[in-house]
Amino acid sequence: KVSEEIRQLIRRMKTENPTWGAPRIHGELLQLGFDISEPTVSRYLRRLGRNRDESRAKRWLAFLNNHREVIAAFDFFTVPTITFRVLYCFFVIEHGRRRILHFNSTAHPTSDWIVQQLREALPLPCRYRYMLFDRDAKFGSDVFEFLKASGIKPIRTSVRSPWQNGIAERWVGSARREILDHVIPLNEQHLRRLGRDYLAYYHDDRTHLGLAKQTPPRRSIQFCPGPTSEVVALPRIGGLHHRYTWSAAA
Repeated sequence: KVSEEIRQLIRRMKTENPTWGAPRIHGELLQLGFDISEPTVSRYLRRLGRNRDESRAKRWLAFLNNHREVIAAFDFFTVPTITFRVLYCFFVIEHGRRRILHFNSTAHPTSDWIVQQLREALPLPCRYRYMLFDRDAKFGSDVFEFLKASGIKPIRTSVRSPWQNGIAERWVGSARREILDHVIPLNEQHLRRLGRDYLAYYHDDRTHLGLAKQTPPRRSIQFCPGPTSEVVALPRIGGLHHRYTWSAAA
C-alpha cells in the first residue's frame, strides 16, 4: 500500500512538472530513499489523472448550474433533403428554460449569415452573459467580435467534449427523434416549416425532464372540469405527437 506521504509527493511532483511521467517521478522517489516500484507510481498517476478530469467536470457543471439563467448556446446540425442535398440547421437555445431563441436553415452557412442569425436571436439589450459553442471552423472571428460587442462572453467547449454543450446536443437529439427521423424535407422552405411546427410543439406542449416535466413557458395544469369530461387528444406535427386535455363539461 502506498503511504499518504508518497501519494502527496507524486501529486506534488506531477503538479510542479507537468511533462514528467512515471519513470521520472519514480527516479526522484528512489533518490529520496523511498522503496516503491515504477508500476505502482504509474497506477497512481492514472488515478490522479482521472481525479483531475472529474474535478474539471465538476467545476464545469457547477458553472452551468450557477449561471444557467444567463447562459445560451448555439450549434449546427445537418439534414439531408429528399434530393440528397445537405442543409445546415442553426439554432440558439437558452439554458434556463430550454427555450429555442432562434432557428433557421441554409445550404451555405457563411460567417455573415451566422452573425445575422445571432443578431436576430439576441436583440439588445441582451440578457445573456455567456454563449457556449464548439470549435467548428464556421464560428470564426466575426462571431467572437459580434458576441463581445453585445456584452456576451464567448466560451468554446473543449475538443471532442459534446457533453460540455449538453443542452444543445440533447435538443438536436430530440429534434431528430421526434420529427426529422420521420419526415424528409423537400427543400429549405419545407425544413423551415417543419422547424416552426416542431418548435410550437416543443415550447407549448412537450414536457421536459430537465424542467421537472414542465414546458418552457410553464404549461398550466388542467383539472377535470366535470364528471362527464373525457381526456381528448389534440394532434401536433401532423399527428406525430399529441397534446392531451379535458373535454368541456357537458
